[in-house]
Amino acid sequence: MKTTLRSIAPKYSRLAAGLAATALFVALAPTGARAQTYPTKPITIVVPASPGGAIDLVARLVGQKLTAAWGQSVVVDNRSGATGIVGTDLVAKAAPDGYTLALVASSHAINPSMVRKLPFDTVKSFEPVVQTHVVPLMLVVSPSLPVKSVKELIAYGKAHPGELSFASSGSGGAPHFSGELFKSMAGIDMVHVPYKGSTLAHPDLTSGRVSLMFDTVAAIGPQVKAGKVKALAVTTTKHAAIAPQVPTMAEAGVPGYDTSTWGGVLAPAGTPKPVIDKLNAAINQALAAPDVRERLLAAGIEPAGGSPAQFAGFIQTEMVKWAKVAKNAGIQPE
Repeated sequence: MKTTLRSIAPKYSRLAAGLAATALFVALAPTGARAQTYPTKPITIVVPASPGGAIDLVARLVGQKLTAAWGQSVVVDNRSGATGIVGTDLVAKAAPDGYTLALVASSHAINPSMVRKLPFDTVKSFEPVVQTHVVPLMLVVSPSLPVKSVKELIAYGKAHPGELSFASSGSGGAPHFSGELFKSMAGIDMVHVPYKGSTLAHPDLTSGRVSLMFDTVAAIGPQVKAGKVKALAVTTTKHAAIAPQVPTMAEAGVPGYDTSTWGGVLAPAGTPKPVIDKLNAAINQALAAPDVRERLLAAGIEPAGGSPAQFAGFIQTEMVKWAKVAKNAGIQPE
């Protein structure tokens, strides 16, 4: 039988049509179907900070729960540098497939006010997954400072302009900006003294070389218990679970004051919504686990949770708040 182009053309046409249909099906296949099989390989959670901090602990606890639930290992990759920018940029440029995530801290919303040109867009480069936690800060003063309350501290600051100084764990973090917000709302002048980590500031605080400090409840707690510093208030609108006896700033005389350091999971922009939703549900479940809650609360970390939309809105609110604080403080992005 003689084979001609005319005789085989229909076969190739049908084959080409079939391949085209298959390609179209793959391209247009519901991302939900792909999400059902997700994950099929290990997941990396980039922590843009050194080991040992709040976001590192949360990443490891959540990672253990995801591994147990999904049977895929979750690797925590610490990439510190430039107040979280180095590690976060790594995730911004990763494939949007749900296998590379970031667990960022509150500095993510402050950095736009501190850095003139970030290597990514704080909002558009990411898909918010879930806010994981909140860490209340505590306003503490040196034992040599003759005040016993926030109201007395404000009165002292107004009576002694320029004499107060406040330490922080470094420029651009929530403790630094919490001090700047307090200055603005209380109408007092204080000198900012940044350190490379909060624990390095503690000796100068206890000795009176600096007047006061906003620090995480977990970090400063031992100094408070030992009577080396005086706790005046916590910075959140609710009492801190680890120090319920300490009043909030609003209760202490500064209504509307609300700051914290916090954490949350981001995925690269373009990550399919069903994958985001699956991650959100699993991380919420992990945060609600009794053993995880117990570990976090013991460390002064309060579990959060919620929807991707809630976390997105929270980031926007934080960015606006800290931009206003930076403007009032005369801080110019560098």
